[in-house]
Amino acid sequence: MTAPSLADIQAARARLERVARETPVYRSETLSRSCGREVWLKAENLQRTGSFKIRGAYNRISMLSNEERAAGVVAASAGNHGQAVAWAAREVGSRARIFMPQDSPMLKVDATRHYGAEVELAGIAIEDCLEAASAYVEQTGATFVHPFEDPRVIAGQGTIGLELANQVHDLETVLIPIGGGGLASGIALALREAKPGLRIVGVQAAGTLPDGPGFTIADGIAVKKPGELTMSILDRVLDDVVSVTDEEISQAIVLLLERTKLVVEGAGAVGVAALLQGKVEGRGTTVPVLSGGNIDATLLISVMRHGLASAGRFLVVRTRVPDRPGELAQLLTLLGNERVNVVEVEHQRETPDMPVAETGVELTLLTRDPAHCDEILALLAQWGYPAVRL
Repeated sequence: MTAPSLADIQAARARLERVARETPVYRSETLSRSCGREVWLKAENLQRTGSFKIRGAYNRISMLSNEERAAGVVAASAGNHGQAVAWAAREVGSRARIFMPQDSPMLKVDATRHYGAEVELAGIAIEDCLEAASAYVEQTGATFVHPFEDPRVIAGQGTIGLELANQVHDLETVLIPIGGGGLASGIALALREAKPGLRIVGVQAAGTLPDGPGFTIADGIAVKKPGELTMSILDRVLDDVVSVTDEEISQAIVLLLERTKLVVEGAGAVGVAALLQGKVEGRGTTVPVLSGGNIDATLLISVMRHGLASAGRFLVVRTRVPDRPGELAQLLTLLGNERVNVVEVEHQRETPDMPVAETGVELTLLTRDPAHCDEILALLAQWGYPAVRL
């Protein structure tokens, strides 16, 4: 296999006309101020099926022969690629079977089925799904649509680069998520032709690197390493590769939701995370590609609560009160008088080290910032309630 040419990417753009959306770019005043440079966001999370994947999947599947369409297509995916293949197959009148990891977010599993595909949960990692999909191809003769190791898929993803070249004229740096490498390869190939001298940086999730924990909330790029084709492209077109932790990714998700009103999944937030952590060189106009927005609702809730707690906007404390009527009400009244909003109260009487005449209380409080948290802890101590911050 060889890398797609600029002509291949331009041909993909023609096929995708009136199929994929030309997604908008938005200037972020918050990020521009925080990072000391102009920051625009390429909102591919607003693409059909919720991610960039529709571009590569449709470009590949639309090029099938009638016989190949009749035999159907198969894919292995953590979610976004599977949805895109299912949608594209439906559009051209073909059948799709998608192999997904067992722990895939239900949002992505259900959406893939909704687009008409048969879904089979196979193994823990995407590599297990790739093996299962390969076996299915041998049994049925279906066409395998690889999520990244395919020049036609890469060409489809590269159409984002053509759009960016027209949308942001003073572009200096582009930040692209790296999982399998198809997105970064395609965009970088297009931009190297359209805007020579541009700085292109790939961003990985630290959790999937060799020295990482092996897990990441950025499930869309939870690939142990790029493919041979994509790696050969990335080695020559990227200026740098940086990595971000799940903690940094979660902070970026919270900021994007709260300040830009954009729902972005972990994989889509890695570029913003890298910017916020000062891991990207340069001072000129920078565009992180928000590659997708398909984040599971339960994960989003967890990320938001954790992010707010890290920012000092949530305070969870454990204290104790005398086990007598009215004592808890007295504590809550004291907090209310200080304009502290108590959102959750939990009793804990069964703790082994709790004196028999007292009861444990866990409080979740809404706070303004870290200084406000410290102020509340000091007040609790002053009132005679020994508190432990959780």
